[in-house]
Amino acid sequence: MKTGKICKQFRNKIDLKKAGTDLLYDIAGSVLYAAGIYTFAGNAGFAPGGISGLALLLNYLTEFPVGTMTLLFNIPLVLISYKTVGKQLLLKSAKTMVISSLFLDVVFPFTHMYDGNRMMAAVYSGIFLGAGMALFYVRGSSSGGIDFLALTIKKKKPHLSIGVITLLIDLAVIFLGWPVFGDVDSVLYGVASTGVSTIVIDKILYGFGAGTLAIIITGKGRQISERISERVKRGVTALPAVGGYTGAQKNVLLCACSKAEAYLIRSAVEEVDPEAFLMFTETSEVFGEGFKARDEQK
Repeated sequence: MKTGKICKQFRNKIDLKKAGTDLLYDIAGSVLYAAGIYTFAGNAGFAPGGISGLALLLNYLTEFPVGTMTLLFNIPLVLISYKTVGKQLLLKSAKTMVISSLFLDVVFPFTHMYDGNRMMAAVYSGIFLGAGMALFYVRGSSSGGIDFLALTIKKKKPHLSIGVITLLIDLAVIFLGWPVFGDVDSVLYGVASTGVSTIVIDKILYGFGAGTLAIIITGKGRQISERISERVKRGVTALPAVGGYTGAQKNVLLCACSKAEAYLIRSAVEEVDPEAFLMFTETSEVFGEGFKARDEQK
């Protein structure tokens, strides 16, 4: 009985720690997200894509709070996509949406809006929005809106790409800025902001964990493996292979490394077997010994 009680307390402690971490990420992400919308886009005469961009357009016309309007727009999308995205993502995202809306409508109105160059506003809006959304995604949450709609459309139209669906919806919102703000530049700045946010999200989610996979085809597998191990302290996996044309016995060596180590592996291969076939391919993330732990994001 005692053991069961201790295990239950331990699980509760882990759950509380995870919930606390989720909350911290939500707060940090909401601060960045609100800065991107309120501080930089709010006074610059353009709308980034997505539901927040649509809310910003209506705020310009009606002065209705952006955060509250974002929440209202998300309610029907949540109801529509409930069966598609699942209960867990919806509950997490609902918490994220409420927190980000509070920062948008309650906290940030006490701060100053950026009123400088519109291009700089677009760039920094994209940076802050992208960083905020990436923090949501890292913890398995989202800012709702377009993500839910894209997944729902994808389920009904499997041949369509989620990326294409999201892009089309974003462009529709951005182009609405032309008649609302009264100039074509609002479209260009909206595209710039959305493009920057996409790059930032990719870099945060994948760039920091990105690596390189070296693929080596050689007849001197053991010698090259030993040289790589000496040079960069990385393990090598050897697979037997047969040349399709020559019929010669070969080894296919696989070695995961960082981008900085790729040159050292190349020189090690060339020293042992100058005729080896060598390829480098980029990997979005690498898990395992010497790289990221599998439970790093839990």
